[in-house]
Amino acid sequence: MTKGRSYRYFDFVMVAFVTVLICSNLIGPAKIAQVETPWLAWMGLATLTFGAGVLFFPISYVFGDILTEVYGYSRARKVIWAGFAGLAFASIMAAVVVQLPPAPFWKHQAAYDIAFGNTWRIVLASMFAYFCGEFVNSFVLAKMKLATAGRWLWTRTIGSTIVGEAVDSVLFYPLAFYGTGIIPDDKLPAVMVFQFVAKVAVEVVFTPLTYWIVGALKRAEDEDYYDRNTDFNPFKLEEKA
Repeated sequence: MTKGRSYRYFDFVMVAFVTVLICSNLIGPAKIAQVETPWLAWMGLATLTFGAGVLFFPISYVFGDILTEVYGYSRARKVIWAGFAGLAFASIMAAVVVQLPPAPFWKHQAAYDIAFGNTWRIVLASMFAYFCGEFVNSFVLAKMKLATAGRWLWTRTIGSTIVGEAVDSVLFYPLAFYGTGIIPDDKLPAVMVFQFVAKVAVEVVFTPLTYWIVGALKRAEDEDYYDRNTDFNPFKLEEKA
């Protein structure tokens, strides 16, 4: 990666990443969905109940994979920080707006509280888990790319997601819900496993699209970066010359 080099599509991928991240964290958790799954009845799972965000949050990992694969870890690191800043602002804005006194004729405060009134414990747990999971995902993908000499893209997109999403799930659910009663403590492990499996499944489903986007970007940008001399410190934002 050339220091200071500009790319035609990098900003679009960054915007897509941050948009998916904020929407999946702000909109998704507000709804709990339930679908009938009769084909899983033999496992005692005739219905599945899940937060709707689980369908979309993994897409941020897809974009994270694309960023690291094409542009390298140091560029992806900046985008992860941009996502963290956007998520922090959205959380603060939601908290402020929820706390503003409603006009007497506006009768939707209760619904607004439910949709956007997440507790700070959940918000902070989400941000911390995102920060750790995304950096682990990017780090593992960059290292696997070196180990495979750039071959077998699917192994590193799926492999890095497995590790990153595992870190995210293991951190988020205990930090957000343990001891709160929102999710019974004895049910937390099952919820964590289901959410983890669902997120990895989304990555697998998107693998053909990931291949297509990565290939198109590498050709358009004339870039296929290998992190051979990269400083992987997540708090260092300078680019390698």
